Amino acid sequence: MKRFSYVALSAVLSLMVVAAAAFSGETRWAEAAVTCNPIELSPCLAAVTSSTPPSETCCSRLREQTPCFCGYLNDPSLRQFADNPIIRTVGNACGVAYPQC
Repeated sequence: MKRFSYVALSAVLSLMVVAAAAFSGETRWAEAAVTCNPIELSPCLAAVTSSTPPSETCCSRLREQTPCFCGYLNDPSLRQFADNPIIRTVGNACGVAYPQC
């Protein structure tokens, strides 16, 4: 059970914090026509939990979810996972900047 919780936690972590752009606010989310769902970042789990480089699918999902990252960072239930150096490393590997919200 602990392993599953860590995996789920890491997936949420990788989705939101890793990739980012300076998009913030619900208006931008609507403009981007993106469904903000941290689970969409689950392909990044291996890169977050091991030394495996992020897959192209992971990087693609990070780019897609970029408009959502400030929302994830501002969400009290997700924020605790966002401030992690591993997330920044995965984002950097994908060419996705950490958000400045």
